[in-house]
Amino acid sequence: MMAYVNGIVTAIGLLTFLGIVAWAWSKGRAQANHDASLIPFEQPDEFSNESSKGGSE
Repeated sequence: MMAYVNGIVTAIGLLTFLGIVAWAWSKGRAQANHDASLIPFEQPDEFSNESSKGGSE
């Protein structure tokens, strides 16, 4: 009996995963995915030129 429960839970998990993948790669999400891919480039640089010159202070 427990083997059936394990199989059912595994199948539900697999279907959920495949559903999320299909949703994430759907054409309706293309613009949102593109916008999200540009977020790292919109952030300011972590270091300025002065702090990256090196040397000890």
